[in-house]
Amino acid sequence: MPSSFFGLNVAYTGLNAAQASINTTANNISNVQTKGYSKQTVNLSAAASLRAYQRFGSTGTGVSVDSVTQVRDEYYDTKFWNNQAGLGLYEKKLYYMEQIQNYYTDGSLSATSNAGFTTIFSKMFNALDNLKTKAGDSASRNEFISDAQELCTYFNSTAQRMQDLQSSINDEIKTTVDNINAISQKIALLNKQINIIEMEKGYANELRDQRAVLIDELSKIAPVEISERKVVNTNYEDQYTGATYFTLKINGQLLVDNYDYNTLACKPREEKYNQSDIDGLYDIVWGATGATFDATATNMSGELKAMFEVRDGNNDENLQGQITDVTATSFTVTKANITDVDFMNMPSRGTIWCNNTEYTYTSFTCETDADGNITSYTFQLDKPIGVDEQSKLRGRPMVVGDCVNYMGIPYYMNQMNTFLRSFAQAFNEIQQSGVDADGNPMGSFFVAQYATSNDEYTMTDDITGQTTLSSGANFYYQLTATNVAVAKKTQKDPDIFATQTKAEDGTDAHDLIDALAKLQSKTELFRGGGADTFLQCIYADITVDTQECEIFTDNYTNISNTIDNQRTSVSGVDEDEEAMDLIKFQNAYNLAAKCISVLTEMYDQLILNTGV
Repeated sequence: MPSSFFGLNVAYTGLNAAQASINTTANNISNVQTKGYSKQTVNLSAAASLRAYQRFGSTGTGVSVDSVTQVRDEYYDTKFWNNQAGLGLYEKKLYYMEQIQNYYTDGSLSATSNAGFTTIFSKMFNALDNLKTKAGDSASRNEFISDAQELCTYFNSTAQRMQDLQSSINDEIKTTVDNINAISQKIALLNKQINIIEMEKGYANELRDQRAVLIDELSKIAPVEISERKVVNTNYEDQYTGATYFTLKINGQLLVDNYDYNTLACKPREEKYNQSDIDGLYDIVWGATGATFDATATNMSGELKAMFEVRDGNNDENLQGQITDVTATSFTVTKANITDVDFMNMPSRGTIWCNNTEYTYTSFTCETDADGNITSYTFQLDKPIGVDEQSKLRGRPMVVGDCVNYMGIPYYMNQMNTFLRSFAQAFNEIQQSGVDADGNPMGSFFVAQYATSNDEYTMTDDITGQTTLSSGANFYYQLTATNVAVAKKTQKDPDIFATQTKAEDGTDAHDLIDALAKLQSKTELFRGGGADTFLQCIYADITVDTQECEIFTDNYTNISNTIDNQRTSVSGVDEDEEAMDLIKFQNAYNLAAKCISVLTEMYDQLILNTGV
């Protein structure tokens, strides 16, 4: 039979439960602005009843405060993390594509904005048109040569800005990898702290919130997969130990394994993948094994993939073909996807991938037919390969560098190179058909100039037979946006510029100028149009990609906001709801206190006023 004072114990449990609920509500209110905080709630249950040897059999013993746990929905968390990867991908792409778009935006010749391609190109041909009546005037010749050099400078500066952006992205990749490692280390440490607390029958609500915030941040960088399972007693499978086993994967690969974590590392490339790449671009590898982390894989997403696609995206326009002949020191490649030198984007020294193996070539040559189309390539290897390996490579597909199916910096650099090679070759061929003011044969007007060595490669149009395309070769392959320039001798002496076919026609003859003028719009030079359509083609590519990024960024942002609102409706702290709970728990506390007050009066009556 319960004690006569049993009611005080029952009322005390109610007082204790109300006090715990008020304290938890105060904690929720205090953290209403805390990032990642999840609402906490007190879990109550009726206390075990007490057997009473009376007619009613048993009596309640009050309320039990079982735990204080966070309110969180795993379903909404997973949806949010999956969406964040897509948001990070297009948001980061948009950030970079807007910069690239700005590089090609055409301004004016005002003091407040830079002239773009169309303005400079039109100005150059206007100066050329003026030469028709002043072909023998040195000042008019100088004006045209200066405008031509300004066009070259435009391409030089644009290429430099693109390479600066590539360098900036490369640095950001390194910073992002360091951030991933820091996050994985923190999550592994939190896993241990959570288990220490919860194995002692506690609930690590705040630590779980911290871990969730870190996963939120990581999910925008790369796709994440989370798994958490309870650890049970091996001898009694139905006995939960309180600990959990937590794993986290990015791109399907294990990053955090409960208390342990794997690290990523940035490995500088020894060779370039694309002709206009800067040196030292990073690839990501797993620190422990050195295995490659494929940031551009099909199932990959997030900010990390965006950075690699913009930095390395060549629209799959790198050289691909089939190895038909192999020796100990060379590969011969046929059935190549690039048969025109103007479209070549591979470095003079680089890497070949075949059978999932990387080979380094030091130079290459190509065979061309009578029309100048490349029929085969021969690559000289830096290290000899064995006979068995040679037999495995014959007939196998190969690729130079890396195929990244996105219009990134290498793509736009190659578009500039392609245009310049086509335009410069057409321009030089017309010039080389004439003579200068002194009657001497005219050489190349546009050349490849290397500032580091002050060397100048004069372009030729001889593409028959076997042509060496290694560094230093006398070939249009060497002409790029980074090095195009007007020949120094022409800049120094305007009389070298050829305006006539024959010296006897006189210095005022301008038959070559008429031919050169057709290169502005009447000669097909770039993507089926005239030279003046270059900017339209490039800008169309950039605009389409930028608009796509804008649309998808908006879509993913809206989805993210919707999911986050749903998640917040479950786990977030609502000020109005907490205010109502505060009143509700206050009333419960007052009722429990009132119960104790009533029982006190009853016991006073029993003790003081009962008896003899």
